[in-house]
Amino acid sequence: MYDMERSVKSFLDSSEFKEGDKKGIDVPVFNLESILEATNYFSNENKLGEGGFGPVYKGIFLGGQEIAIKRLSSHLGQGLEEFKNEVVLIAKLQHRNLVRLLGYCIKGDEKILLYEYMANKSLDTFIFDRTLCLSLDWEKRFDIILGIARGLLYLHQDSRLRIIHRDLKTSNILLDEEMNPKISDFGLARIVKGKETEANTMRIVGTYGYMSPKYALDGLFSIKSDVFSFGVIVLEIVSGKRNTGFYQSKQALNLLGYAWRLWNEEKALDLMDQTLIESCNRGEVFKCINVGFLCVQEDPRDRPNVSNVLSMLTNEATTPLPNPKEPAFVAKKWISFAPSSSFDKPETSHSNNELTVSTEPGR
Repeated sequence: MYDMERSVKSFLDSSEFKEGDKKGIDVPVFNLESILEATNYFSNENKLGEGGFGPVYKGIFLGGQEIAIKRLSSHLGQGLEEFKNEVVLIAKLQHRNLVRLLGYCIKGDEKILLYEYMANKSLDTFIFDRTLCLSLDWEKRFDIILGIARGLLYLHQDSRLRIIHRDLKTSNILLDEEMNPKISDFGLARIVKGKETEANTMRIVGTYGYMSPKYALDGLFSIKSDVFSFGVIVLEIVSGKRNTGFYQSKQALNLLGYAWRLWNEEKALDLMDQTLIESCNRGEVFKCINVGFLCVQEDPRDRPNVSNVLSMLTNEATTPLPNPKEPAFVAKKWISFAPSSSFDKPETSHSNNELTVSTEPGR
């Protein structure tokens, strides 16, 4: 186990992609010509969307096989690092709630990843759209929450490598034909050694609204950083609202602030997406809100691990869940809304880490 861990980390830490490195990659190499034909030379008609590190296209190969093709943008300085992360890590991870890597291509400046095609795109496409959200009743939303948690548990505990995702968000949760969730986009993921559960970085990259305070301010990331992001996702799935860019009230910075106010007023169920009123199991909804708040508590030590999260969500016993402490808030005053930029730290922080934050588009 640890020998594989060391070899993978050594490859990821190197600044090159050598011919010999291909031997350690568990998925096939595709030739560029076949990819160009499958995507009609990366035509706009085949474009599925824009990921954090480049556009994603639908490709149709011989026999009609549909594949999602991510073309890493050559102008991104960290492109090789993210490419190596994905091609190595996803190839070694296999779980029904993780997107499956089918192959890769590297030729000249082109760095391309090929994934199983997800017919329903990403979770944010549905829950934040007032029409498409109608196709996600409560039972399906609860199944999606459980699926994300199971995928995360595999990354943190059950896989051959202990992985911290670092960029968990609704747009990185893909949905297959049956609306089963699959965690995607491992470009920022990190391996932690053995039984370690945290690490730090000089390069802080993530998405505003999903980043835990310790990571955003100090560069300290851990499995509890992913738990924080998961908690935000749970509250977004329940409410149908984004954590950022929705609330205008001075009393609530974001969805977490608004939801916390409802919780303190004993009106937690008012947070629920109104389209769920007829289909919801009120006990499950309340449980999800409670667990969501436990996950976004300010102190990482107070947050449950994913194993405990799953236990709380699936336990049908009437034992009350712990009461959450006030959630962490990210002060808007020091975060710019320019997509993917570097920022100086607030005066209260003495870290020299570089901070790069992406913003999710508003509704």
